[in-house]
Amino acid sequence: MIALGCDHGGYELMQEVKAHLDSRGEEYMDFGCHSTEAVDYPIYARKVAKAILEGECERGILICGTGIGISIAANKIPGIRAALCTDCFSAQATREHNDANILALGGRVVGAGLALKIVDTFLDTPFSDEERHKRRIALIEAED
Repeated sequence: MIALGCDHGGYELMQEVKAHLDSRGEEYMDFGCHSTEAVDYPIYARKVAKAILEGECERGILICGTGIGISIAANKIPGIRAALCTDCFSAQATREHNDANILALGGRVVGAGLALKIVDTFLDTPFSDEERHKRRIALIEAED
């Protein structure tokens, strides 16, 4: 199950992502927003993060205008590794090396065609499970 969330700046791209996930036969939960009316992106970042941390969803996709704000908000939550990706190589690397559990996209930055390829790459790439990457993730997750 994939958790989806966006703000008004990501709403239109999220509609494209949902249609694409439907075509792939992917199950998802849509945590909003549900229009282009202005909203606050941290609310949706928290909803998606909570669904992942509580085991309701495996991974998430968050979209705001740039992808920056919503990824910052998500990454403040312990256990979340949100990666803002603007290309397929980054989406692949963040899954293989960082075991990222949220993909962030910028609805005003990346066009739908590329965004859907990034989504596919993120969803289809497994974590490498290599010891060096596990060690680095543990260092990211460690509290000081």
